[in-house]
Amino acid sequence: MRPVYMITGGITKFTKANPEKDFRLMVKEAFDYALADVPGLGREDIDGSVCSYFSDHFTRQLKAGAMVQDYLGLCPKPSRRVEGGGATGGLGFQSAWEAVASGRMECCLAMGFETMSRVNTWKGNEFIALASDTNFDYPVGGFYTGYYAMMVRRHMHEFGTTVEQMAKVAVKNHANALHNPYAQSPARLSVGDVRSSPMVSTPLTILDCCQMSDGAAVAILASEETVKRLGVRPVRVSGLGCGTDAMRMADRPHGKVPLLPHEDEADYAQLKYPGVHSFRGGRSAAAQAYAMAGIRNPAQDLDFVELHDAYTSSEIQTYEDLGLCRYGEGGAFVDAGAPFLANLDYGLDFSGMERFARIPVNPSGGLLACGHPVGATGLMQAVFAFWQLQGSIQKHLGDGTLQLPEPRRGLIHSHAGTGTYITVSILEAE
Repeated sequence: MRPVYMITGGITKFTKANPEKDFRLMVKEAFDYALADVPGLGREDIDGSVCSYFSDHFTRQLKAGAMVQDYLGLCPKPSRRVEGGGATGGLGFQSAWEAVASGRMECCLAMGFETMSRVNTWKGNEFIALASDTNFDYPVGGFYTGYYAMMVRRHMHEFGTTVEQMAKVAVKNHANALHNPYAQSPARLSVGDVRSSPMVSTPLTILDCCQMSDGAAVAILASEETVKRLGVRPVRVSGLGCGTDAMRMADRPHGKVPLLPHEDEADYAQLKYPGVHSFRGGRSAAAQAYAMAGIRNPAQDLDFVELHDAYTSSEIQTYEDLGLCRYGEGGAFVDAGAPFLANLDYGLDFSGMERFARIPVNPSGGLLACGHPVGATGLMQAVFAFWQLQGSIQKHLGDGTLQLPEPRRGLIHSHAGTGTYITVSILEAE
């Protein structure tokens, strides 16, 4: 397979509701922004597209991807729709990579959207819950807040994780989003604010949970020949992985922890894995991506991570799946301040940093603060990672606070269901 590069991207502001714009217009706004950022790139350069959106129910429109393709002026070029729950955007990004890596296309558009405000919150949660096993999990109370509350309860039991550590994740991500004009809910919060907000599913409060959103995002991937012809400053997609797990959590087997290159069996001699406290699919996706990108120790070899923090608890769980810290250390990783930006004041006291390498997680604000229009979310992560690695955060956000000093490698992570599809992609500055 040949090298593949991301050459541009665009996003709309993620909002609770955007009734004056339908999904086609939102995608077009993101698409036009991406084209405008690369002089010389036009529709004629794009060989085809992948469209990612989660649910036909929100749009009340089958074949919405075909309608977007037409609205962007890309007919009769090839296109297809990708869907995979919360990982839909990440799967769309990887599908566009495959189209270019295989030689089928020289330049492929990955575009994603969701219009979740078209239904009320209860109905939206019902639609999302259809991504669980509707014959087994769903009839016994299957809204996702319940699933994640159960999983973090087990994590707390196994490892001593606390609600205060979870709350610090919300403090971090909402504070980061104060510098991101595309984010839905930037805010300066305290641990007390998070814990005193309305309880959704014990121990998860409303501020431990991401919000349903309207929004769109696009990423354009291209071959080396296209990069040279356009004279752009690209970012190489150097590693990809995709993991899966059984839909029914009761069907998930126990066994040894799949080790990453920097880990040892002795680290987990007593750990019952994965139980419901960890995501086996996430560990598998990470291992594949690290092997492809030549990463030996992610906490040292990566400069930042944009991960799928649908819940504060799942961010902590994912630190461990990605190998940023050992299983069981996710809470201590937060207490140490390891995933926080060094240049921001979060109003928190940190201790134990000597145990961990600092690696900022969700400098964009993540799903918790940016919002979660499902089909767009993984592509939003790709766009922010691209801007970070280009060093163009100031240009695109009008505020350089979130720009890291000379980042070389970043990771993006999309997660579906209770870990049934998970994608990990590694991007590198050229």
